[in-house]
Amino acid sequence: MRNLLALAAVAILAGCIPASPPPVAPVPQPAPAPAPAPAPAPVAPAPTGDWRDWPLTPGDWTYRQDGRGSIALFGPRGGDASFTIRCDNAARQIYLSRAGTAPTGGAMTIRTTSATRALPSQPTGGTPPYMASALAPRDSMLDAMGYSRGRFIVEQPGLPILVIPAYAEIERVAEDCRR
Repeated sequence: MRNLLALAAVAILAGCIPASPPPVAPVPQPAPAPAPAPAPAPVAPAPTGDWRDWPLTPGDWTYRQDGRGSIALFGPRGGDASFTIRCDNAARQIYLSRAGTAPTGGAMTIRTTSATRALPSQPTGGTPPYMASALAPRDSMLDAMGYSRGRFIVEQPGLPILVIPAYAEIERVAEDCRR
């Protein structure tokens, strides 16, 4: 009986303790808005004045041979090439490639001290993207680039103008393909 009384007392006391409120459900927070996509980098305005006085695009030339032939690359050390000249022995072609993809495709214009020519170009589809034009190994534009007084420029709508020094690597690749 004593146990029964103790049990009854505990039950009465338990009724005096207020019940815990039900847990509050967390208020759903709206998902953060996605960061806006970065705007494409604006193309720097073309320098003014005589192009032969424009500052050179940062970088240097390197030359190497590989299974396809030879290639001269111009660009910053440790980075992707800004411009390349490749002799493809199997195709008997020289490819001029510049970094970037022109939004409208179009022509790659090469301007030297002795010649200016617009060359049809198309995206290479690689990573990083390049626009490429093909020349025959004996095309006079290669000599005009190699012997231009100090520099030549590469222009393409929608891409920055490249002002490239005229170094021996240009003629070296051309000679490799002319053999």
